[in-house]
Amino acid sequence: MIGAGHAGLAVSHGLTDRDVDHVVLERGVVANTWKTERWDSLRLLTPNWQTRLPGMAYDGEDPDGFMTVAEVVEFIERYAEHCGAPVRTGTEVTSVSPGDAGYVVTTSDGTWEAEAVVLATGAFNRSNVPALAASLPAAVEQVTTLHYKRPDQLRPGRVLVVGASATGLQIADELLRSGRDVTVAVGGHVRVPRTYRGHDILWWLDHIGRLDERYDEVDDLVRARNVPSPQLVGTPDRSDLDLNALTSRGAELVGRLAAVRDGSALFSGALRNVCNLADLKLARLLDTIDASAAAAGRDDGEAWRPEPTRVPDAPRLAVDLEADGFETVLWATGYRADLSWLDVPVLDRKGALRHDGGIVRDAPGLYRLGENFLRRRKSSFIHGAEDDVAEILEHLVAHLRAGAGLM
Repeated sequence: MIGAGHAGLAVSHGLTDRDVDHVVLERGVVANTWKTERWDSLRLLTPNWQTRLPGMAYDGEDPDGFMTVAEVVEFIERYAEHCGAPVRTGTEVTSVSPGDAGYVVTTSDGTWEAEAVVLATGAFNRSNVPALAASLPAAVEQVTTLHYKRPDQLRPGRVLVVGASATGLQIADELLRSGRDVTVAVGGHVRVPRTYRGHDILWWLDHIGRLDERYDEVDDLVRARNVPSPQLVGTPDRSDLDLNALTSRGAELVGRLAAVRDGSALFSGALRNVCNLADLKLARLLDTIDASAAAAGRDDGEAWRPEPTRVPDAPRLAVDLEADGFETVLWATGYRADLSWLDVPVLDRKGALRHDGGIVRDAPGLYRLGENFLRRRKSSFIHGAEDDVAEILEHLVAHLRAGAGLM
Protein backbone atom coordinates (compact mmCIF):
# COMPACT_ATOMS: atom_id res chain seq x y z
CA MET A 1 0.00 0.00 0.00
CA ILE A 2 1.42 3.38 -0.99
CA GLY A 3 -0.14 6.38 0.75
CA ALA A 4 -1.56 6.86 4.26
CA GLY A 5 -4.43 9.14 3.40
CA HIS A 6 -8.03 8.15 3.95
CA ALA A 7 -8.18 5.81 0.92
CA GLY A 8 -5.00 3.92 1.77
CA LEU A 9 -6.06 3.52 5.37
CA ALA A 10 -9.48 2.25 4.27
CA VAL A 11 -7.75 -0.47 2.23
CA SER A 12 -5.56 -1.32 5.21
CA HIS A 13 -8.69 -1.70 7.35
CA GLY A 14 -10.15 -4.15 4.82
CA LEU A 15 -6.92 -6.13 4.47
CA THR A 16 -6.63 -6.44 8.24
CA ASP A 17 -10.20 -7.75 8.43
CA ARG A 18 -9.25 -10.36 5.83
CA ASP A 19 -5.98 -11.31 7.60
CA VAL A 20 -3.90 -10.21 4.62
CA ASP A 21 -0.33 -9.28 5.53
CA HIS A 22 0.49 -5.78 4.31
CA VAL A 23 2.31 -2.55 4.98
CA VAL A 24 1.36 1.10 4.30
CA LEU A 25 4.25 3.21 3.00
CA GLU A 26 3.93 6.97 3.48
CA ARG A 27 6.47 9.58 2.33
CA GLY A 28 5.48 11.97 5.09
CA VAL A 29 3.05 11.37 7.93
CA VAL A 30 -0.55 10.16 8.14
CA ALA A 31 -2.83 12.66 6.32
CA ASN A 32 0.30 14.30 4.94
CA THR A 33 -1.39 16.07 2.02
CA TRP A 34 -3.99 17.64 4.31
CA LYS A 35 -1.24 18.85 6.62
CA THR A 36 1.10 20.30 4.02
CA GLU A 37 -0.78 21.09 0.80
CA ARG A 38 -4.04 22.79 1.80
CA TRP A 39 -4.80 26.43 2.62
CA ASP A 40 -5.53 27.41 6.20
CA SER A 41 -9.23 28.29 5.91
CA LEU A 42 -10.28 25.28 3.82
CA ARG A 43 -13.31 23.26 4.89
CA LEU A 44 -14.74 20.10 3.36
CA LEU A 45 -17.44 20.55 0.73
CA THR A 46 -19.33 17.59 2.19
CA PRO A 47 -21.36 17.83 5.44
CA ASN A 48 -20.04 16.07 8.52
CA TRP A 49 -22.81 13.46 8.43
CA GLN A 50 -21.38 12.30 5.12
CA THR A 51 -17.85 11.88 6.50
CA ARG A 52 -17.30 8.19 7.04
CA LEU A 53 -14.88 5.39 6.25
CA PRO A 54 -15.19 1.61 6.66
CA GLY A 55 -15.57 0.96 10.38
CA MET A 56 -15.76 4.60 11.50
CA ALA A 57 -18.03 7.59 10.92
CA TYR A 58 -18.34 11.15 12.17
CA ASP A 59 -19.71 11.07 15.70
CA GLY A 60 -19.53 14.72 16.74
CA GLU A 61 -22.19 17.22 17.75
CA ASP A 62 -22.43 19.12 14.47
CA PRO A 63 -23.55 16.65 11.76
CA ASP A 64 -24.62 19.47 9.41
CA GLY A 65 -21.33 21.35 9.76
CA PHE A 66 -18.21 21.13 7.61
CA MET A 67 -14.82 19.97 8.84
CA THR A 68 -11.86 22.32 8.89
CA VAL A 69 -8.46 21.09 7.73
CA ALA A 70 -7.40 20.46 11.32
CA GLU A 71 -10.55 18.43 11.93
CA VAL A 72 -10.01 16.35 8.79
CA VAL A 73 -6.45 15.61 9.89
CA GLU A 74 -7.68 14.58 13.35
CA PHE A 75 -10.36 12.34 11.79
CA ILE A 76 -7.86 10.56 9.53
CA GLU A 77 -5.29 10.19 12.33
CA ARG A 78 -7.97 8.74 14.59
CA TYR A 79 -8.97 6.36 11.80
CA ALA A 80 -5.38 5.16 11.44
CA GLU A 81 -5.34 4.34 15.16
CA HIS A 82 -8.77 2.73 14.94
CA CYS A 83 -7.55 0.47 12.11
CA GLY A 84 -4.22 -0.29 13.71
CA ALA A 85 -2.79 0.37 10.27
CA PRO A 86 0.85 -0.78 9.84
CA VAL A 87 2.04 2.60 8.56
CA ARG A 88 5.71 3.32 7.90
CA THR A 89 6.02 7.10 7.82
CA GLY A 90 8.93 8.99 6.30
CA THR A 91 9.27 6.25 3.68
CA GLU A 92 9.27 7.64 0.16
CA VAL A 93 8.62 5.25 -2.69
CA THR A 94 11.09 5.90 -5.49
CA SER A 95 10.15 3.05 -7.81
CA VAL A 96 7.59 0.32 -8.37
CA SER A 97 8.74 -2.20 -10.98
CA PRO A 98 7.84 -5.75 -12.06
CA GLY A 99 9.39 -8.53 -10.00
CA ASP A 100 9.44 -12.30 -9.74
CA ALA A 101 6.73 -12.38 -7.06
CA GLY A 102 4.74 -9.50 -8.50
CA TYR A 103 6.35 -6.12 -7.87
CA VAL A 104 9.52 -4.66 -6.41
CA VAL A 105 8.90 -1.51 -4.37
CA THR A 106 12.03 0.56 -3.84
CA THR A 107 11.91 3.14 -1.08
CA SER A 108 14.14 5.57 0.79
CA ASP A 109 14.28 2.93 3.55
CA GLY A 110 14.85 -0.33 1.71
CA THR A 111 13.19 -2.54 -0.86
CA TRP A 112 10.01 -4.60 -0.63
CA GLU A 113 8.61 -7.43 -2.74
CA ALA A 114 4.84 -7.70 -3.00
CA GLU A 115 2.31 -9.81 -4.85
CA ALA A 116 0.03 -6.77 -5.10
CA VAL A 117 0.45 -3.02 -4.81
CA VAL A 118 -2.26 -0.43 -4.21
CA LEU A 119 -1.48 3.11 -5.36
CA ALA A 120 -3.37 5.32 -2.92
CA THR A 121 -1.26 8.43 -3.46
CA GLY A 122 -4.15 10.68 -4.47
CA ALA A 123 -4.85 12.65 -7.61
CA PHE A 124 -3.74 16.05 -6.32
CA ASN A 125 0.06 15.74 -6.20
CA ARG A 126 0.90 18.41 -8.77
CA SER A 127 -0.78 21.62 -9.84
CA ASN A 128 -2.04 21.50 -13.40
CA VAL A 129 -0.48 24.77 -14.54
CA PRO A 130 -0.88 25.50 -18.29
CA ALA A 131 2.17 25.96 -20.49
CA LEU A 132 1.32 29.62 -21.11
CA ALA A 133 2.45 30.33 -17.53
CA ALA A 134 5.98 30.45 -18.87
CA SER A 135 5.05 33.58 -20.87
CA LEU A 136 4.00 35.65 -17.85
CA PRO A 137 6.20 38.67 -17.01
CA ALA A 138 8.99 37.81 -14.59
CA ALA A 139 7.81 40.59 -12.26
CA VAL A 140 4.48 38.84 -11.69
CA GLU A 141 4.54 36.25 -8.92
CA GLN A 142 2.91 32.91 -9.68
CA VAL A 143 1.32 30.86 -6.88
CA THR A 144 -0.48 27.54 -7.15
CA THR A 145 -3.26 26.34 -4.89
CA LEU A 146 -0.91 23.66 -3.54
CA HIS A 147 1.29 26.40 -2.09
CA TYR A 148 -1.28 29.06 -1.18
CA LYS A 149 -1.95 29.28 2.57
CA ARG A 150 -3.48 32.69 3.40
CA PRO A 151 -3.95 36.21 1.90
CA ASP A 152 -0.99 37.85 3.68
CA GLN A 153 1.30 35.36 1.93
CA LEU A 154 0.73 37.20 -1.37
CA ARG A 155 2.13 40.51 -2.56
CA PRO A 156 -0.09 43.55 -1.83
CA GLY A 157 -1.13 44.28 -5.44
CA ARG A 158 -3.99 43.00 -7.56
CA VAL A 159 -4.52 39.25 -7.97
CA LEU A 160 -5.61 37.36 -11.07
CA VAL A 161 -7.23 34.08 -10.02
CA VAL A 162 -7.29 31.65 -12.94
CA GLY A 163 -10.06 29.11 -12.50
CA ALA A 164 -13.65 29.20 -11.24
CA SER A 165 -14.27 25.83 -9.63
CA ALA A 166 -14.59 25.37 -5.85
CA THR A 167 -10.94 26.09 -5.09
CA GLY A 168 -10.70 29.19 -7.27
CA LEU A 169 -13.88 30.70 -5.89
CA GLN A 170 -13.05 29.97 -2.26
CA ILE A 171 -9.62 31.55 -2.49
CA ALA A 172 -10.92 34.50 -4.53
CA ASP A 173 -13.60 35.05 -1.89
CA GLU A 174 -11.02 34.96 0.90
CA LEU A 175 -8.81 37.46 -0.94
CA LEU A 176 -11.75 39.80 -1.52
CA ARG A 177 -12.70 39.68 2.15
CA SER A 178 -9.11 40.55 3.07
CA GLY A 179 -9.39 43.72 0.98
CA ARG A 180 -7.64 42.55 -2.17
CA ASP A 181 -8.52 43.64 -5.68
CA VAL A 182 -9.36 40.39 -7.49
CA THR A 183 -10.04 39.46 -11.10
CA VAL A 184 -11.26 35.94 -11.86
CA ALA A 185 -10.61 34.27 -15.22
CA VAL A 186 -13.64 32.01 -15.67
CA GLY A 187 -13.58 28.78 -17.61
CA GLY A 188 -15.98 25.86 -17.52
CA HIS A 189 -17.57 25.39 -14.10
CA VAL A 190 -20.35 23.63 -12.22
CA ARG A 191 -22.80 25.85 -10.35
CA VAL A 192 -24.93 24.44 -7.50
CA PRO A 193 -26.61 25.97 -4.43
CA ARG A 194 -25.46 24.98 -0.96
CA THR A 195 -29.01 24.08 0.04
CA TYR A 196 -32.20 23.41 -1.90
CA ARG A 197 -35.72 22.53 -0.78
CA GLY A 198 -34.71 22.20 2.86
CA HIS A 199 -31.66 19.96 2.38
CA ASP A 200 -27.98 20.27 1.63
CA ILE A 201 -27.29 19.82 -2.09
CA LEU A 202 -25.13 16.78 -1.27
CA TRP A 203 -28.16 15.19 0.41
CA TRP A 204 -30.11 15.63 -2.82
CA LEU A 205 -27.28 14.35 -5.03
CA ASP A 206 -27.16 11.26 -2.85
CA HIS A 207 -30.97 10.95 -2.76
CA ILE A 208 -31.41 11.05 -6.55
CA GLY A 209 -28.57 8.57 -7.06
CA ARG A 210 -26.22 10.99 -8.81
CA LEU A 211 -23.29 10.25 -6.49
CA ASP A 212 -23.63 6.50 -7.03
CA GLU A 213 -23.40 6.63 -10.84
CA ARG A 214 -20.73 4.14 -11.88
CA TYR A 215 -17.77 4.55 -14.20
CA ASP A 216 -19.17 1.85 -16.50
CA GLU A 217 -22.56 3.58 -16.78
CA VAL A 218 -21.52 6.94 -18.29
CA ASP A 219 -21.15 7.66 -21.99
CA ASP A 220 -17.92 9.71 -21.74
CA LEU A 221 -15.81 8.62 -18.79
CA VAL A 222 -12.86 10.88 -19.61
CA ARG A 223 -15.13 13.89 -19.60
CA ALA A 224 -16.87 12.75 -16.41
CA ARG A 225 -13.53 12.39 -14.64
CA ASN A 226 -12.54 15.92 -15.62
CA VAL A 227 -15.70 17.73 -14.55
CA PRO A 228 -14.66 20.67 -12.32
CA SER A 229 -15.49 20.50 -8.64
CA PRO A 230 -18.80 22.28 -7.93
CA GLN A 231 -18.86 25.90 -6.82
CA LEU A 232 -19.46 25.22 -3.14
CA VAL A 233 -18.08 26.24 0.21
CA GLY A 234 -18.69 24.65 3.59
CA THR A 235 -19.37 27.47 6.05
CA PRO A 236 -21.31 27.59 9.32
CA ASP A 237 -23.98 29.81 7.72
CA ARG A 238 -24.32 27.38 4.77
CA SER A 239 -24.07 30.26 2.31
CA ASP A 240 -23.84 29.96 -1.45
CA LEU A 241 -20.59 30.78 -3.20
CA ASP A 242 -20.89 31.51 -6.89
CA LEU A 243 -19.78 34.15 -9.36
CA ASN A 244 -22.62 36.43 -8.27
CA ALA A 245 -21.33 36.30 -4.70
CA LEU A 246 -17.88 37.31 -5.89
CA THR A 247 -19.05 40.22 -8.04
CA SER A 248 -21.17 41.45 -5.13
CA ARG A 249 -17.92 41.74 -3.19
CA GLY A 250 -16.19 43.61 -6.00
CA ALA A 251 -14.55 40.91 -8.12
CA GLU A 252 -14.10 41.48 -11.84
CA LEU A 253 -14.99 38.61 -14.15
CA VAL A 254 -13.17 37.90 -17.40
CA GLY A 255 -13.21 34.94 -19.75
CA ARG A 256 -10.91 31.94 -19.76
CA LEU A 257 -7.21 32.84 -19.89
CA ALA A 258 -6.32 32.00 -23.48
CA ALA A 259 -2.82 33.43 -23.98
CA VAL A 260 -0.14 35.72 -22.64
CA ARG A 261 1.50 38.05 -25.14
CA ASP A 262 3.95 40.91 -24.59
CA GLY A 263 3.07 41.13 -20.91
CA SER A 264 -0.69 41.12 -21.49
CA ALA A 265 -3.11 38.41 -20.45
CA LEU A 266 -5.63 37.67 -23.22
CA PHE A 267 -9.04 36.27 -22.34
CA SER A 268 -11.70 34.35 -24.25
CA GLY A 269 -14.75 36.30 -25.38
CA ALA A 270 -17.07 33.43 -24.44
CA LEU A 271 -17.63 34.37 -20.79
CA ARG A 272 -21.37 34.85 -21.22
CA ASN A 273 -21.76 31.56 -23.07
CA VAL A 274 -19.78 29.66 -20.42
CA CYS A 275 -21.91 31.12 -17.62
CA ASN A 276 -25.15 30.50 -19.51
CA LEU A 277 -24.17 26.85 -19.95
CA ALA A 278 -23.47 26.48 -16.23
CA ASP A 279 -26.84 28.09 -15.43
CA LEU A 280 -28.57 25.74 -17.85
CA LYS A 281 -27.00 22.66 -16.26
CA LEU A 282 -27.94 23.98 -12.82
CA ALA A 283 -31.58 24.35 -13.92
CA ARG A 284 -31.58 20.78 -15.26
CA LEU A 285 -30.22 19.44 -11.98
CA LEU A 286 -32.83 21.31 -9.94
CA ASP A 287 -35.55 20.09 -12.32
CA THR A 288 -34.40 16.52 -11.63
CA ILE A 289 -34.55 17.16 -7.89
CA ASP A 290 -38.04 18.67 -8.20
CA ALA A 291 -39.23 15.66 -10.20
CA SER A 292 -37.78 13.28 -7.60
CA ALA A 293 -39.47 15.16 -4.77
CA ALA A 294 -42.80 15.18 -6.63
CA ALA A 295 -42.61 11.47 -7.42
CA ALA A 296 -42.00 10.68 -3.75
CA GLY A 297 -44.71 13.07 -2.58
CA ARG A 298 -42.13 15.09 -0.66
CA ASP A 299 -42.71 18.66 0.47
CA ASP A 300 -39.24 19.51 1.76
CA GLY A 301 -39.29 23.23 1.24
CA GLU A 302 -39.57 25.99 -1.31
CA ALA A 303 -38.05 25.28 -4.73
CA TRP A 304 -36.13 28.55 -4.75
CA ARG A 305 -33.87 29.06 -7.76
CA PRO A 306 -30.66 31.12 -7.75
CA GLU A 307 -30.71 34.10 -10.10
CA PRO A 308 -28.81 33.78 -13.40
CA THR A 309 -25.12 34.59 -13.34
CA ARG A 310 -24.54 38.31 -13.73
CA VAL A 311 -22.05 38.84 -16.55
CA PRO A 312 -20.66 42.26 -17.46
CA ASP A 313 -21.87 43.67 -20.77
CA ALA A 314 -18.33 44.07 -22.10
CA PRO A 315 -15.84 42.01 -20.06
CA ARG A 316 -12.24 42.89 -20.71
CA LEU A 317 -10.49 40.75 -23.29
CA ALA A 318 -6.97 41.78 -22.29
CA VAL A 319 -5.08 43.30 -19.38
CA ASP A 320 -1.54 44.61 -19.24
CA LEU A 321 -0.55 42.79 -16.08
CA GLU A 322 2.20 45.09 -14.84
CA ALA A 323 0.61 48.36 -16.00
CA ASP A 324 -2.70 47.39 -14.38
CA GLY A 325 -1.06 46.57 -11.06
CA PHE A 326 -1.32 42.79 -11.04
CA GLU A 327 1.40 41.42 -8.79
CA THR A 328 0.17 37.84 -8.46
CA VAL A 329 -1.38 35.19 -10.68
CA LEU A 330 -2.93 32.39 -8.64
CA TRP A 331 -3.39 29.19 -10.58
CA ALA A 332 -6.61 27.40 -9.56
CA THR A 333 -6.54 25.23 -12.66
CA GLY A 334 -6.80 21.83 -11.06
CA TYR A 335 -4.36 19.09 -10.19
CA ARG A 336 -2.87 15.94 -11.60
CA ALA A 337 -1.37 12.82 -10.16
CA ASP A 338 2.38 12.27 -9.96
CA LEU A 339 3.20 8.69 -10.92
CA SER A 340 6.65 9.41 -12.30
CA TRP A 341 8.12 6.76 -9.99
CA LEU A 342 5.92 4.00 -11.44
CA ASP A 343 8.26 1.87 -13.60
CA VAL A 344 5.55 -0.34 -15.02
CA PRO A 345 4.34 0.21 -18.64
CA VAL A 346 0.79 1.22 -17.68
CA LEU A 347 0.75 4.95 -18.44
CA ASP A 348 -0.67 6.48 -21.59
CA ARG A 349 1.10 9.13 -23.67
CA LYS A 350 -0.20 11.87 -21.37
CA GLY A 351 1.12 10.13 -18.27
CA ALA A 352 -2.32 8.97 -17.07
CA LEU A 353 -2.76 5.52 -15.62
CA ARG A 354 -4.68 3.05 -17.75
CA HIS A 355 -7.18 1.34 -15.49
CA ASP A 356 -10.74 0.09 -15.29
CA GLY A 357 -12.29 1.41 -12.10
CA GLY A 358 -8.97 1.20 -10.25
CA ILE A 359 -7.92 -2.18 -11.63
CA VAL A 360 -4.81 -1.38 -13.66
CA ARG A 361 -4.80 -2.80 -17.16
CA ASP A 362 -2.12 -5.33 -18.18
CA ALA A 363 -0.62 -5.34 -14.68
CA PRO A 364 -2.14 -8.10 -12.50
CA GLY A 365 -2.02 -7.15 -8.83
CA LEU A 366 -1.68 -3.40 -9.40
CA TYR A 367 -4.53 -1.18 -8.18
CA ARG A 368 -5.38 2.50 -7.97
CA LEU A 369 -7.47 4.49 -5.48
CA GLY A 370 -8.16 8.16 -4.90
CA GLU A 371 -8.96 9.47 -8.38
CA ASN A 372 -12.01 11.48 -9.46
CA PHE A 373 -14.84 9.15 -10.52
CA LEU A 374 -12.65 6.11 -9.96
CA ARG A 375 -15.66 3.81 -9.73
CA ARG A 376 -18.44 6.27 -8.84
CA ARG A 377 -19.09 9.99 -8.95
CA LYS A 378 -18.55 10.13 -5.19
CA SER A 379 -15.06 8.60 -5.44
CA SER A 380 -13.35 11.95 -4.82
CA PHE A 381 -15.18 12.45 -1.51
CA ILE A 382 -13.97 10.83 1.71
CA HIS A 383 -17.09 8.67 2.04
CA GLY A 384 -16.70 7.57 -1.58
CA ALA A 385 -13.78 5.35 -0.59
CA GLU A 386 -16.10 2.96 1.25
CA ASP A 387 -17.73 1.33 -1.79
CA ASP A 388 -14.67 1.69 -4.03
CA VAL A 389 -12.42 -0.05 -1.51
CA ALA A 390 -14.88 -2.92 -1.01
CA GLU A 391 -14.91 -3.71 -4.74
CA ILE A 392 -11.15 -3.26 -5.20
CA LEU A 393 -10.48 -5.55 -2.23
CA GLU A 394 -12.71 -8.24 -3.66
CA HIS A 395 -10.61 -8.27 -6.82
CA LEU A 396 -7.31 -7.99 -4.92
CA VAL A 397 -8.05 -10.87 -2.55
CA ALA A 398 -9.15 -13.06 -5.47
CA HIS A 399 -5.83 -12.26 -7.17
CA LEU A 400 -3.85 -13.26 -4.07
CA ARG A 401 -5.79 -16.51 -3.69
CA ALA A 402 -5.27 -17.39 -7.33
CA GLY A 403 -1.54 -16.81 -6.93
CA ALA A 404 -1.51 -19.09 -3.89
CA GLY A 405 -3.44 -21.78 -5.76
CA LEU A 406 -6.49 -21.40 -3.53
CA MET A 407 -9.01 -20.96 -6.32
